[in-house]
Amino acid sequence: MVDAAQQEIARELAAGESLLWYGVPRQGIRLRSNDALLIPFSLLWGGFAFFWEATAFASHAPAFFLLWGVPFVLAGVYLIIGRFYVDSIQRARTAYGLTSTRAIIVNGLRGRTVKSLPLKTLSDFTLTELSDRSGTIALGTPSPYGRVLGATSSWPGAPSTPAFDMIEDAKSVYSMIRNAQTA
Repeated sequence: MVDAAQQEIARELAAGESLLWYGVPRQGIRLRSNDALLIPFSLLWGGFAFFWEATAFASHAPAFFLLWGVPFVLAGVYLIIGRFYVDSIQRARTAYGLTSTRAIIVNGLRGRTVKSLPLKTLSDFTLTELSDRSGTIALGTPSPYGRVLGATSSWPGAPSTPAFDMIEDAKSVYSMIRNAQTA
């Protein structure tokens, strides 16, 4: 996976640009700190939506009431389980790179997206480190909604801050960014 990440990032390098670091986020289904709020909310949402549909079916309600609950049930399924799989797939298709002049994020759930952030204009970046030295480096100021949903949210359409998400040895990468900015 890391060799594929290096190739993805190498495709984006400009002439004379040197690659200081590349990596990928942790893989698989992972819990995040914001799940402490989102899991109970998703269970309440999904529970109510399933209850609505079950009650509508059991009482032989008109078709309108049966159909009314379907989007809420689908949203509940996504909130309870789907968002973890979407997040996992997004991270599996993500590569990060740090060059002498910019931070590069290559990803794509559908297609390929390249985000390039010049280090000279990057005024705000935040390290969130875990006890195992892994962590996330947010490359910008999170929006108020982004703080609640998570800096790198798997919620469709949710505002997100570009980040090196769930990387190994996050503090050393953070130091590399700081050093590259001052160089």
